[in-house]
Amino acid sequence: MIVMGVESSCDETGVGIVRWHEDGACELLADEVASSVEQHARFGGVVPEIASRAHLEAIVPAVRRALAAADVARPDAIAVTIGPGLAGALLVGVAAAKAYAAAWDIPLYALNHLGGHVAVDTLEHGPMPPCVALLVSGGHTHLLHVTDLAEQITELGSTVDDAAGEAFDKVARLLDLGFPGGPALDAAAAHGDPQSIAFPRGMTGPRDARYDFSFSGVKTAVARYVEAAQRDGRELPIPDIAASFQESVADVLTLKAIRAAQDVGVDTLVLGGGATANSRIRSMAQERCAAAGITLRVPKPRLCTDNGVMIATLGAHVIAGGAKPSTLTVATDPGLAVSTTQLP
Repeated sequence: MIVMGVESSCDETGVGIVRWHEDGACELLADEVASSVEQHARFGGVVPEIASRAHLEAIVPAVRRALAAADVARPDAIAVTIGPGLAGALLVGVAAAKAYAAAWDIPLYALNHLGGHVAVDTLEHGPMPPCVALLVSGGHTHLLHVTDLAEQITELGSTVDDAAGEAFDKVARLLDLGFPGGPALDAAAAHGDPQSIAFPRGMTGPRDARYDFSFSGVKTAVARYVEAAQRDGRELPIPDIAASFQESVADVLTLKAIRAAQDVGVDTLVLGGGATANSRIRSMAQERCAAAGITLRVPKPRLCTDNGVMIATLGAHVIAGGAKPSTLTVATDPGLAVSTTQLP
């Protein structure tokens, strides 16, 4: 079975193709991504209208490149991100997927973007055991309990304010490091001392929600530090600020992820989402998993960011699990709940 996945929830137009084998293995055949990030850089963040227009321009060429790379005339099924995400951006990908499904007379599967971030790990590490997944990106920060990729996913916790990736972008803007902020902060932090500034660890007190996150406090703490330094005429120690901020975020993320895995009784932690490309988040997760006897699974950075392959992979698992196709009248849902793997 060959499945094509279409992803357009934010600023990447992704088209991926995978082959599902009878033994449960999923094989990557094509991975085409067209990003509009450069068009958003001068605004310091993603502009929904620009993202939607970029998807319109990129979707058909991306599909053609993916089919050529996979040497496939047409897939057996199409999977598409139906939500969560930017309303206009989602509409472009879903409209295209419906059109291809109708033209090729093949089934359509409307899927949850977040489930794709978990499923894509199977391309590198094989079948997914019951696990806790930590998803970290510019729009999402979630702790999920996954028992089966073809079944409902349980949300254990999420951010109550800024997503971690969003906090990275905002702090990078404060330090004039550009957009996207994650890679720039990571590079600056490599030359700094993570213990030099004691930034707060949000929602880690004994009365705080056990699995929820908050990053607005640490972001504000960085802003206050920068304001004080500028007011006093001191030179900003940008590498130290970046390293200390990054340490705070990584500390909270990994602390709560390990706690969740231990609480629900699983011995596997999966990282997903673009912000998990951050070197400190990865290294601290590895250190803490090793100490706790938990297996850490992290896809390569290319597969952590938004892409069509993750949707194709989730689609293959859902189809193999016996799910019925979605209708061609299925609507997008920008606020789709994590627990909804597939829409009818």
